[in-house]
Amino acid sequence: MIIYPAIDLLGGRCVRLVQGDYARETVFAADPTQPARAWVEQGADRLHLVDLDGAKAGHPVNGDAVRRIVEAAGVPCQLGGGIRTEADLETVFGWGVRWAVIGTRALQDPAWVRAMAEKYPDRVVLGLDARNGFVATDGWLNTSTTLATELAKLVESAPLAAVVYTDIATDGMMQGPNYEALAQMRAATRLPVIASGGVSDFAQAERLAASGTYAAIIGRALYEGAIKLPDVLKLRDRPA
Repeated sequence: MIIYPAIDLLGGRCVRLVQGDYARETVFAADPTQPARAWVEQGADRLHLVDLDGAKAGHPVNGDAVRRIVEAAGVPCQLGGGIRTEADLETVFGWGVRWAVIGTRALQDPAWVRAMAEKYPDRVVLGLDARNGFVATDGWLNTSTTLATELAKLVESAPLAAVVYTDIATDGMMQGPNYEALAQMRAATRLPVIASGGVSDFAQAERLAASGTYAAIIGRALYEGAIKLPDVLKLRDRPA
């Protein structure tokens, strides 16, 4: 199972939110290149970045911070948050990111996501953030009436790189992933599933790997020391 250490950006700083609540932030680093370098030094071969300002604004915002992270880290980076037009895709690819995560626009226009995946094969990632199984959008500020599994099925025929599935109820809570929801997503789509949210100890990451999850994004548990990155990176070489 691939491991993505997460760097969430708000006002250019590295932060973590609880359940996507912008009023419940913890600042872990004023300079986000510091954790980027630290995770790579500990063995990370990729990073997951989130432009929280962009998710709220509806367009990418933290370009300076993203460019500095990409340069400092020297490993492929995945970025989500506010990417809703082809111009946005071109912008973030210009910042040096390898993969762009599209969430809100995917719900609004699945055909557009398929078209972008065709134009940028294996560089577009479907971002599905769910509250009680239903897709949430606009930085988790709104919840739709569309099931995340249904949206995944609508776009899976395109050459997407993966689907990032985030269960909002578990994100930042340090209480474990929603294994049932992840199992439903894996069963619903042929796309590789990247689990995001809730992993708080090694045993939980190990359970995700054993279940056949393609990758996991881990944030708060790494920053608070509940998981040591070198330990969990051992799951990369362990067969599911």
